[in-house]
Amino acid sequence: MMSEQLERIASEGCAKDRVEKYLELLQDVSERGDVHGMLELLRHVVSDRVPLVASRNVVQRFVEQVKALPAEMHKQVATQAIQILQPRVVSFEEQVAALRESLAEVLAQDEEWTAAAHVLAGIDLESGNRILDSEYKLAKCVRIAMLYLEDDDAVHAESFINKASFLLPQTQNRELQLQYKVCHARILDSKRKFLDAAHKYYDLSQIHERIVEGQEVDEGDLLHALASAVTCTILAPAGPQRMRMLAVLYKDERCRTLPIYPLLERVYYERILSKEQIDTFAEGLAPHQLATTVDGSTVLDRAMVEHNLLSASKLYKNIYTKDLGALLGVDMAKAERIAARMVTEGRMAGTIDQVEGIIYFRSSQDEQRSWDSRIHTLCQDTNSILERAASMGINVDL
Repeated sequence: MMSEQLERIASEGCAKDRVEKYLELLQDVSERGDVHGMLELLRHVVSDRVPLVASRNVVQRFVEQVKALPAEMHKQVATQAIQILQPRVVSFEEQVAALRESLAEVLAQDEEWTAAAHVLAGIDLESGNRILDSEYKLAKCVRIAMLYLEDDDAVHAESFINKASFLLPQTQNRELQLQYKVCHARILDSKRKFLDAAHKYYDLSQIHERIVEGQEVDEGDLLHALASAVTCTILAPAGPQRMRMLAVLYKDERCRTLPIYPLLERVYYERILSKEQIDTFAEGLAPHQLATTVDGSTVLDRAMVEHNLLSASKLYKNIYTKDLGALLGVDMAKAERIAARMVTEGRMAGTIDQVEGIIYFRSSQDEQRSWDSRIHTLCQDTNSILERAASMGINVDL
């Protein structure tokens, strides 16, 4: 019986002999795949009957043995071992962390992403009992965020990527920096902040290094980031900011190699998109990009209706709301609400006559003149400041 063997070892006179006997017994039960025996031995060595110095040596070997177990047995033993050690985690912090890391990797291999993230998140990164460098903490936060993102859990992922943002300036590890940027872009994408996500994806696609921390950067990954930037830009709220990002992408020669390029071209030239084109685009979208919004429409529907409305504003000087609804494939009231929101938010220039049911669009030339006028005023103000600084003997380098 295991209990009798443990009692005999505990009664040994020499502490060194007891440790050797425990290790021999651990080796035996591990090789036999005796899960119950391994866990019973662990409970015994972490009890008050075994001195801490001795128990740490045995627990350390226990962790090494668990790592060598087959996946299913690994998960079973590691999960119960963490529960056994948790009440005394202060004494076995390093060993518990190692168990959590190995268990998380096994769970991740079986695509149990959220479970792996929960296990890894149990490591105390702010412990005062062991010294952890910033790079280790950053790596763990980023890894946890990546695991949550695999299950599209942007809420939990964001909490860990926010922690990582405070640690990022303290490391020069390019691989971790890139992993952080990828996570950040994916979180913005999942939270439907598509324009911000597009900028992050585009920055990632422009990485010039081909070797990062000894690993080769795959050209396919860069093109995937570029394609993600295009997708997010198309899904972004229609307006001047989206138009500027579309211009950047359209002028990037690499985009011509992407399957999505024909759609990018139509969107850039502000052409109305047909249902067939929208349906084809929808086939390559992620679930969160097709999610239903509070008004019952999908994220994609909302983006495409806004795009087609902005495109219509370039073709018509005015249009009846009932005709606009027919053009956009929505009812008259919804067409008017969307137009009113875009005008209010400054994403489209125009006015709405609700009595007559007519929307009047302002020409893009008027918008351009207004934009040019603001830039001209800003340049004049900047020039005046520089002249005043020069008159005071202040040299400003530009």
